[in-house]
Amino acid sequence: MTVTVRPARPADLPGFLALAAEVEHWFGPMVDDPGFHRAVGRSIERGRASVAVGEGGALLGGLLYGSEGAPPVHHLHWLVVAEPARGTGAGRALVEDALRRLGDGPATVEVVTFGPDHPGATAGGARVFYERLGFTPAEPAPPGPEGGSRQVYRLWRGRA
Repeated sequence: MTVTVRPARPADLPGFLALAAEVEHWFGPMVDDPGFHRAVGRSIERGRASVAVGEGGALLGGLLYGSEGAPPVHHLHWLVVAEPARGTGAGRALVEDALRRLGDGPATVEVVTFGPDHPGATAGGARVFYERLGFTPAEPAPPGPEGGSRQVYRLWRGRA
């Protein structure tokens, strides 16, 4: 499967909502949440949203990300890959593209993902996915809106 990553466009919002619908059982309601719509829109406007596109323009995944502070702490806010595209490299391509766009200087990259006891940790493969990218488990994070446990994963870049 050919995967191309590009900056998200306003016209990609319906695709982000379709991806969100696939994972609401793990992340809580998003599709009908105006706050989620605004977050996606702001990320797109700020150039902090990317999409993975397959052959024929099908949206395979999406990622929202940002930075703060100095030295920067980069955050992967929301990453989802469509069920049929999982295991194709779309998620890895999205993360690698975002990290390139965020720069290569010293930084910490953080993502909050499922805790070890959350069903999505195994079924969705999120923890293994981040570990394969070099992230390490860190402190627990507040539970998700559906009540499941969460954990911070962290990656250090550009340091000896």
